[in-house]
Amino acid sequence: MKKGKITITITIGLMILILTAVIFIQFKTIQSTDITSLENMREDELRTEISNFKQKVEEINKQIEETNLKIAEYEEIITTDKQASELLAKELEQQNNLLGKNDVKGSGVIVTLTDTRAQKITSEDLRELLNQLKTDGAEAISINGQRIVYDSYIVDIGTTYISINGSEDRLVSPYEVKAIGNPTYLESGLSKKQYGYIDTKLEEGKDIVLTRQDNILINKYNGDLNMEYAKEVQ
Repeated sequence: MKKGKITITITIGLMILILTAVIFIQFKTIQSTDITSLENMREDELRTEISNFKQKVEEINKQIEETNLKIAEYEEIITTDKQASELLAKELEQQNNLLGKNDVKGSGVIVTLTDTRAQKITSEDLRELLNQLKTDGAEAISINGQRIVYDSYIVDIGTTYISINGSEDRLVSPYEVKAIGNPTYLESGLSKKQYGYIDTKLEEGKDIVLTRQDNILINKYNGDLNMEYAKEVQ
């Protein structure tokens, strides 16, 4: 019985760490909004963007509040051991969704980037797109079927290929980026006039197409998710 309670305590501790890390990443993403772009927008666009930004901040604050309530619930479970296995199974599924360890489905957008004769899509183009999608609240993202997780990295391999997470699979144009989240937020964030992602890439001579979809499937991440330096505080 004592051994089982220790296991539950350790598992709950790990879940609290994951919840806190996910909220921190989302909050830092919101903080990284491009202020220069905001300064250069027209007044009506600026009002819309500020309204969207406020709503996103409110959602982050709500998630923080929900996380604090969960932590309190976990602390009660450690004391009373009530319904521990059922709650742990439910929370484990939710955290696996957030970390990319489950297949997920939902509404969102699909962005397709294609090389042109004049310009090639680079890893920097994809990184900029991921940052914009995360800022606009994307909950799950994939590129050509490869799931993007919290520590994903994208690099150019020569002048022809792009690699994600050091995979031996070499990606080539076209690059299909799927993102699950609020379609309105995702679309408006990418389609801003003046300094918006889509307009900027089109001006650079690159081909980019955005479509909404109601039933996007994003497969799970099959690699390992290891924290080498971050350790749980005892």
